[in-house]
Amino acid sequence: MSAALGLYRLQQVDSQIDQIQSRLKANQQILDNDDELRAANSLFAAAEKKDKEAAHLVKQSELEVEKQRIKIQQAEASLYGGLVKNPKELQDLQKDIASLKRHLETLEERQFEAMEVAESTEKDLKAANIAVEKVKSSRGDQFGQLAKESEKLNKDLETLLSERNAVMQDISTSMITVYDQLRKQRRGIAVATINDDSCAACGTALNASIQQNARSASQLFNCPTCGRILYAN
Repeated sequence: MSAALGLYRLQQVDSQIDQIQSRLKANQQILDNDDELRAANSLFAAAEKKDKEAAHLVKQSELEVEKQRIKIQQAEASLYGGLVKNPKELQDLQKDIASLKRHLETLEERQFEAMEVAESTEKDLKAANIAVEKVKSSRGDQFGQLAKESEKLNKDLETLLSERNAVMQDISTSMITVYDQLRKQRRGIAVATINDDSCAACGTALNASIQQNARSASQLFNCPTCGRILYAN
């Protein structure tokens, strides 16, 4: 296999890969640039964040209430356990218990308020989720078609990438480097076929000597005008 033929086959695969990647990008842009869906997703994300924060506050308030109740139980156990005999100490202990219970009431009020907030944020989250699903449903056919197309394109892309690796096995690293540089410089087309004695890429007429050189099995020859690698099929 000639050097130019190997690179030509590589370019054919790369061109297909470019087309698939371009289509996949276009599909994703359609999905990402849907203003209504993006707005609905943004509201959902904000509602989800608030709901998580509210749930955390509920959990925190529950722990604080539980700790306070344990303190009261321990204090009452000391008061009624018979271990404290001194009247002054008993009186101080009763005052401590009263103070602990008053603070417990405050903590329970905070817990109730946190639960109310959590209930509200949960409702907001459900409403936001319904809004997202409603938008998605209205786009159902379009999104479904795009999803199916993208799934098929990704499978095709995987096959082409494997094919590309196989083709590259027969091409030297130095030639692939030249090929990659030309692809960047020439809008993705590094190899040009010869059609009607001319470069198919730029139209430059090629004399017989250049065409014969393009058939070389070991060397690469370039179009004198556009610089692309010439392949004589």
